[in-house]
Amino acid sequence: MRLILAGCEYSGTTTLAHAIDDWMADTMGARFSLIHEHYKVPHTSGHPDDTTPEERKQILALSPKLKEMTQRHSLYYHVQPGSFDGPDWMVIGLHIEDAVYGPIYFGYGGDGDRHDRKVVSMQVERAIMRFATDVVLVHVKASPDVIVRRMREKPHDGGVIKESDVPRILRLFDEGCARSTLRNKMTLDTSSASLAQTVVEFASNVERFLTDTDRLRILTHRALKAK
Repeated sequence: MRLILAGCEYSGTTTLAHAIDDWMADTMGARFSLIHEHYKVPHTSGHPDDTTPEERKQILALSPKLKEMTQRHSLYYHVQPGSFDGPDWMVIGLHIEDAVYGPIYFGYGGDGDRHDRKVVSMQVERAIMRFATDVVLVHVKASPDVIVRRMREKPHDGGVIKESDVPRILRLFDEGCARSTLRNKMTLDTSSASLAQTVVEFASNVERFLTDTDRLRILTHRALKAK
């Protein structure tokens, strides 16, 4: 199973990613070897992010040119042929997240810029579709008031977004996911659904995108559990 989970910070992408990993273990008897989440500056490395507070300050102090270059190289690195050697691959945010946050907060990737993120996103998706046509884009969303409430109740360490930007950011994620050329897409709204309910909705929606390998693992795992 190959997934990209994309959505505004506080929509629940990270929490859902780990819940899907648990669901896959229960359903297929396998887990994602890594969950890649490197696209919210200054959280640009590690599984999970292991940068220190001092290193985060250093990353934020980089020029827009260097931030752009670092993120672009990371994008291209994660869609090389070797990235798809195995049957499973999960990334949070990837090019869609970078295309939203780069122009708003970090000074790169805007319309007409040298590395316009609409152009870079097309290049990333061409690489994905060349090597992994089964990738599923999962747009995770929540209403503006729910995003703001979550921000206030449990602020992220080194969070990216600002309350005043939430409606704009949600709109940009809507546009980015709609513009995506990836064939397999779904949308999950976490505004009122519990995590368990969202996983059930994911499982129902992903059924039509399962590969032969996924289906064989499900059948095999059921048979083994039945013994």
